Order: sequence, then C-alpha cells, then structure tokens
Amino acid sequence: MSQERSMTRIAVNGAAGRMGRMVLAGVLLDEGLQLVAATDRPSHPNRGADAGQLCGKWTTGIALDAPRPGIYDGADVVVDFSLAEGISELLAALGGQALVMGTTGLSPEQLAGVQAHGQRAPVVLASNFSTGVNLLMGLVARAAQLLPDYDVEIVEMHHRHKRDAPSGTALSLGQAVAMGRGEVFDSHAVYGRHGMLGPREPSQIGLHALRGGDIAGEHTVYLAGAGERLVLGHLSTSREAFATGALRAARWVVARPPGLYDMIDVLGLRT
Repeated sequence: MSQERSMTRIAVNGAAGRMGRMVLAGVLLDEGLQLVAATDRPSHPNRGADAGQLCGKWTTGIALDAPRPGIYDGADVVVDFSLAEGISELLAALGGQALVMGTTGLSPEQLAGVQAHGQRAPVVLASNFSTGVNLLMGLVARAAQLLPDYDVEIVEMHHRHKRDAPSGTALSLGQAVAMGRGEVFDSHAVYGRHGMLGPREPSQIGLHALRGGDIAGEHTVYLAGAGERLVLGHLSTSREAFATGALRAARWVVARPPGLYDMIDVLGLRT
C-alpha cells in the first residue's frame, strides 16, 4: 500500500529577489511542497503582487508581504534569500519555524541572532546550497591538510549586483583551508593586495573578489607549491542549483531537533 506523501509548508523571504523568485517557482512545481507565505522588505515595489506571478507561474492567491509577527504561522520552514539589513525583522517575525538561510554578509550581531533562533528551532545556515560547492569544500580541506607548505589563494567572481565581498562561499572555502590545517581562519586571511607589501607570508590565505556581468558564481582555489600548482574550482551556470539545494535543505530540516546545521549535514557528508 502506498503511503501518502506529507506536504512541507514553506514560506519564502526575499521572495521578490532573483534567488527568491527561483525558490518560489521550485516550491510551486513540487507536489510535496506547499507555499504559505512570500515576504520581502516593506518598501519593495512589488509588495502586494501575487507570488505565483512574481516567478512567472500561475496565480496563487498569496500576496507579497513584509516580515511581521504571525505572517509565518502556517509554515513549517522559512527559506530566506534576502539582504542582511533585513535579518532583524525576519528573526523578530519568526515563531518556532525551522529556518533555511542563504543570506550572506551577516554582521556578528545578526549571526548571533540566527544562532539564538537555532536554540529553539532547527536552522540550516549555508553560504552556498550547491551540492558541487559543498563537495569542493571537503576537497579543499583535505588538500590543504595534505599540502601544508603550499600557498593558498582563493578567487571568486560574481555578477555586478552582488553587494558583499568576498562572497560567503569564498569565506567558507578559506575556513575549509584553515580547518584542514588546524588553524584559525581570521588569523591568516588576507583580502586582496596593494602596494609594496614585501614577500608573501607562507601562512596567508588570500581572498580576491571580482565583479561583472551576470555570473551566477565562480570559485577557484589555487594551492601553489614549488614547480606545480593544484587548482580546484566550481562554476555555477545558473542559480537553479542553489534553489534546488535550498529546497532539499527545507525538506530535511523540518524533522531535525533545534540546532545549527549546514549543507554538509543535509547531504550526509559529515565525517
């Protein structure tokens, strides 16, 4: 006898943005997911528009609103791809809903707020929801461990509209290097270079941000040694992989106890 598939009720914050619209479309096209709310900043010019029309699909009867107490009451999980400046309003509007957060550039205070929510509900916090990128992080950590004397430089390129630099994914890759070597990332990170700096310090982790065009995301990690270099990288050809990964995380997180998780947990890659 087939067992009826339970629906996961989803709210999307940042729903009028590029990623938010893609997540909306993914929810509407998945028979196991139900859209219950769509929110974005209060001043968004599309406020009041139908969520389905925002993402080029059918009329849903769900109007774009702003985060406010009660707006997420019907949701099992909120998927957030918004801007860092609106995170306080989002957190204030949450009840006990699970949270899948893809917003990057959080301040220490905002990150502390997300962590506090994780004490009462499960939270998946990830700089990148792509399966390939998360596999890359594991490979980078292992390579950094096996090649402790190699210089590491990380280069990322994104579309001209991206606000934070370096990207959250580039920072996560740098943290993977530091983890592989048993080091503290902040003590070794160098963000770009300019002027007469002298020779490169061996323990530096260099990060460089490029911006232009409509590039969804490109990350390259160079491990340079004497006479050779190892190049590990990932290229995103569209944002579809991010939306697919975020919805995978949304299905996974609703059955978890309170706590902070990442895509390594979602993909079952934790060792």
